[in-house]
Amino acid sequence: CPSPRLPGPVPLESIQGGPFEEKIYVQWKPPNETNGIITLYEITYKAVGSLDPSADLSSQRGKVFKLRNETHHLFVGLYPGTTYSFTIKASTVKGFGPPITTRIATKISAPSMPEYDTDSPLNETDTTITVMLKPAQSRGAPVRWVVPPPLFLQPYNGYWNAPLSPLKSYSIYFQALSKANGETKINCVRLATKGTLVEPEKQVDSTVKMAGVIAGLLMFVIILLGAMLTIKRRKLAKKQKETQTSTQREMGPVAASDKASTKLSAVHNEEAFSSSCQDVNGFSKFNLLSQISESLFCLPVFNTDSSHGEMTQPTLTIQTHPYRSCEPVEMSYPRGQFQPAIRVADLLQHITQMKRAEGYGFKEEYEALPEGQTASWDTAKEDENRNKNRYGNIISYDHSRVRLQLLDGDPHSDYINANYIDGYHRPRHYIATQGPMQETVKDFWRMIWQENSASVVMVTNLVEVGRVKCVRYWPDDTEVYGDIKVTLIETEPLAEYVIRTFTVQKKGYHEIREIRQFHFTSWPDHGVPCYATGLLGFVRQVKFLNPPEAGPIVVHCSAGAGRTGCFIAIDIMLDMAENEGVVDIFNCVRELRSQRVNLVQTEEQYVFVHDAILEACLCGNTAIPVCEFRSIYYNISRIDPQTNSSQIKDEFQTLNIVTPRVRPEDCSIGLLPRNHDKNRCMDVLPLDRCLPFLISVDGESSNYINAALMDSHKQPAAFIVTQHPLPNTVADFWRLVFDYHCSSVVMLNEMDAAQLCMQYWPEKTSCCYGPIQVEFVSADIDEDIINRIFRICNMARPQDGYRIVQHLQYIGWPAYRDTPPSKRSLLKVVRRLEKWQEQYDGRDGRTVVHCLNGGGRSGTFCAICSVCEMIQQQNIIDVFHIVKTLRNNKSNMVESLEQYKFVYEVALEYLSSF
Repeated sequence: CPSPRLPGPVPLESIQGGPFEEKIYVQWKPPNETNGIITLYEITYKAVGSLDPSADLSSQRGKVFKLRNETHHLFVGLYPGTTYSFTIKASTVKGFGPPITTRIATKISAPSMPEYDTDSPLNETDTTITVMLKPAQSRGAPVRWVVPPPLFLQPYNGYWNAPLSPLKSYSIYFQALSKANGETKINCVRLATKGTLVEPEKQVDSTVKMAGVIAGLLMFVIILLGAMLTIKRRKLAKKQKETQTSTQREMGPVAASDKASTKLSAVHNEEAFSSSCQDVNGFSKFNLLSQISESLFCLPVFNTDSSHGEMTQPTLTIQTHPYRSCEPVEMSYPRGQFQPAIRVADLLQHITQMKRAEGYGFKEEYEALPEGQTASWDTAKEDENRNKNRYGNIISYDHSRVRLQLLDGDPHSDYINANYIDGYHRPRHYIATQGPMQETVKDFWRMIWQENSASVVMVTNLVEVGRVKCVRYWPDDTEVYGDIKVTLIETEPLAEYVIRTFTVQKKGYHEIREIRQFHFTSWPDHGVPCYATGLLGFVRQVKFLNPPEAGPIVVHCSAGAGRTGCFIAIDIMLDMAENEGVVDIFNCVRELRSQRVNLVQTEEQYVFVHDAILEACLCGNTAIPVCEFRSIYYNISRIDPQTNSSQIKDEFQTLNIVTPRVRPEDCSIGLLPRNHDKNRCMDVLPLDRCLPFLISVDGESSNYINAALMDSHKQPAAFIVTQHPLPNTVADFWRLVFDYHCSSVVMLNEMDAAQLCMQYWPEKTSCCYGPIQVEFVSADIDEDIINRIFRICNMARPQDGYRIVQHLQYIGWPAYRDTPPSKRSLLKVVRRLEKWQEQYDGRDGRTVVHCLNGGGRSGTFCAICSVCEMIQQQNIIDVFHIVKTLRNNKSNMVESLEQYKFVYEVALEYLSSF
């Protein structure tokens, strides 16, 4: 056998780099002459020069090793506008082959603007204003020019931009620009504001009028306060007797799951401990500071360096939610018999270690659970009952099975494939069952009536992968199942689940009951959901809407094992975390399996339950009842003088931490060389799983477009978020609108030839863009909104007919601002969109939303639309949940704290309009 030789060099032409501002994605191919099996790649990199002369490049170097099947790497933490040398060499068991070197440069970044403590100018007269200019810091290229944006159409010389009109208001902005290698990056900050000058005669007149008004108001307030004090004293005793239950029912889903203790001081008196761990997504190590209370569920909040979007020495602290109430717990849930319970504060560290463990990890822990039959199921095995079981190995244990009342003395009519499951301090709180079959639908409704259940949880679709998983056991209108009449009263569709409300009446009984079915529709055909965000909201909704006096919650999937167990385990562990500050998932699943076979059926589901509980603990329940939104928003916006922060800022920082980090393999299609020229920015590419692939054929053009499907609150894939079309992607844009039956386009950026943001529609004529003909129909202007109507058709398929599309161009959002000046005008866009959908497409059409790069502005608009839907449908507002859901599909949705606050403020404006 010949001895192995060193491998040849990596082909230089195979090395490709995707530069970003602070990252470079590098991929390569194996050597043409491997001379054996490649075992390892070594990649060293170092900065060799920068366009920014002030850059300190001494630490910009490093080395990484990749396994033989990993021929790519994303280098992060780089400096903008800097050229890096990358040296790659391959290794066999014999050693490393010759190195090959290439150079790739990062893109420049916009200058870093100085912070100004106040909007107050140094000096101000009627016609002039003097401001201080602080130098902007370069980031990758020198600051070439520093100019104030023009305030008028007429030019003024120098930086003395005068005269100013005393009868106009001004905002003074400071703009810095960097330019290099054909790239231009601009940043802007507001320095000061100048108000209008009131004319003396009018000022005196208005002062006199104002004094009269104030005097009248004071007299009215004094009388009103006297009356209110009298009424208050009479009602004080009555108010003190109000029960906690009634308060929770008024608060909405929030109060049902995340409660905070009134003994807040007890939390802060606990002794802190510290340790370190690493996040499952590869975050750097951090100190973990926790304050634990044995009877409290606490919300961990991370502090991050938001300027880089990465975790840098964050601190995990445990806090109670500022606006929740809590009941004391008298006894703890039985736990720790076979595995110790995990404190909520330690959960992140525990999950990280279990996922990365080489010895004992999730695989070994899951395999330690009892599997298969652990108790007798003789009744289920009887010949008369075999046809009542969907699967022969997922049937009911004798000791916990639900026994139906006998029908006409038939001894076998008491069987249904269903088991009682204990909840958190609630015996028989659930019934786990299979999805009804045609032969068992009547028995299913018999069970619901007999057990006085008010909620049915369905965690499967009727058909998955071409196989029937469950029959449709509910009516479109009214249906009689045996002696039970079921009538559909209401259907409330949401993006990830549907709530159906029925009335149920049994023959011979005058009682009419209300039953709700909660149908989770977003569980994928294979595996588990990518993120637990939607399922956690679903669990909380079931918890809130289930009446406290009702019988067991009926939970089913297809077999009544895997997904059913996940739902029940998550619900129990949320209660345990809330009340005890610990979770015990292993012993919970072990206990569940003693009552029904194989609940939580796979290792993947077992890990998903852990991830779901972790997300719940990290994020908390951020839903706010509409009736309390105004006061709570002002409370969480208040700056704490000791920390110089606010709860809403902490909430946004937590959002940045839990936003999924995108790996190159997640967006591999956008990274393909043939698609590079279709992307404005390589920093944030659409995920492969969210891409709307183009269907219409346009010569040799690919089916890729830089766009992502996004859910609204009530409709899956309601939005398609994309960038402003490039000159070479205009035809793709209109293919997208046609192929996905989009009824509206919302444009949120300004046209700018310098950034290749050109007009992509015809004016008062028709034009063909690739195979799509776009014909202008009409246009009107309403303040900040230009509303155009187009008729579009596919010329290659005229049999498909034409479609009417509304184009809403919002011109009230200046390029230099994170948020538009007017909340009301942006709400007008939302209302126009809603009205169009109601009139023309029955609310089923999708909406294309775009800004410059399909990021912050588009995400802010989508979030506002979803908030309005949530208010209308559920009477709650959960900005965190909405933005988290958007970011699960595109990480740059709602990019800044200002945009995040703006969504809250628009919600306030929307409520004020009622």
